[in-house]
Amino acid sequence: MRTVPAPRGQVSEALLGELATPPHPLGPIDVTPTADPFGDEDLQLALYCCYELFYRGLPGVDERWEWEPSLIALRGEMEAVFERAVRNGDGGGPPAPRPEEADRALRAIADADDGPSLSLYLSRQGSTEEMLEFLVHRSAYQLKEADPHSWAIPRLTGGAKAALVEVQADEYGGGRPERVHAQMFADSMEAMGLDPSYGAYLDHLPAITLATVNLMSLFGLHRRNRGAIVGHLALFEMTSTVPNRRYADGLRRLGHEGRATDFFDEHVEADAVHENIAAVDLAGGLMRQEPEVAEDVLFGARALIEIETRWTAHLLESWSAGRSSLRLGLGTPAAA
Repeated sequence: MRTVPAPRGQVSEALLGELATPPHPLGPIDVTPTADPFGDEDLQLALYCCYELFYRGLPGVDERWEWEPSLIALRGEMEAVFERAVRNGDGGGPPAPRPEEADRALRAIADADDGPSLSLYLSRQGSTEEMLEFLVHRSAYQLKEADPHSWAIPRLTGGAKAALVEVQADEYGGGRPERVHAQMFADSMEAMGLDPSYGAYLDHLPAITLATVNLMSLFGLHRRNRGAIVGHLALFEMTSTVPNRRYADGLRRLGHEGRATDFFDEHVEADAVHENIAAVDLAGGLMRQEPEVAEDVLFGARALIEIETRWTAHLLESWSAGRSSLRLGLGTPAAA
């Protein structure tokens, strides 16, 4: 991340102002719930910045802020608003299945999603500009790919832990730095003429895009949400093969190949292997070990669908109206 982002409201302005100074107890910062926390630019940016301190940090921000108690308390207030919105939007489902039926239960959640397909749109008719915007949106997660889910590793044991590590080992390139998926996505961005630097487009990303990543951090950074992060990852792996093939098809339709498509081609192969491991060994394994978190596993999967559906709708509705899906157009520089 080259610079700290520009604030988007009172909370993020106060937070970023405080983070520019040495760590100290924060004074009161009012977090007022809004009607749509998913679209609240101020809330999602402030929460994203708090979480970023646990990833690669923010430029110019003292690393000791990471565990400042008053900042953790502020983050907790924002998390409560966000998590309440996620849980209130959860329509629920049938009771948790037996562990051996975890894959079928997760597949049923995926099959119940009847929203529009972003991957189908981009494969068939998306323009170059729309494909570039898609890559910028996804950079919020893909440039840290696997990290939010890796928070679950020390929270699991036995077969579930082994399954998660098996999946994550591939995400991190199996020991080959050039095959780390985050690096491969950066290569795709660079091949498309975009800035592959970590966090380069943070100012461009709308709240709903930040929410897709904040959801993973919310689940991954709290042990009580270990079932939810497992369900999130399991469904993520189970439903990514077809979309990634379509994204690659869209890039090829637009005349791009090689480094531009390698990331997506890799996921077509890798996620086809991961699907069974994630559903049966990871999700099903955790349900066997800890039956009390089985409902949380399914909740995490449904939450992924909920947020991704909102995100997809934002992109498609923006493009249909002839406007950019980003807060700032790609020709607009980020905050200095």
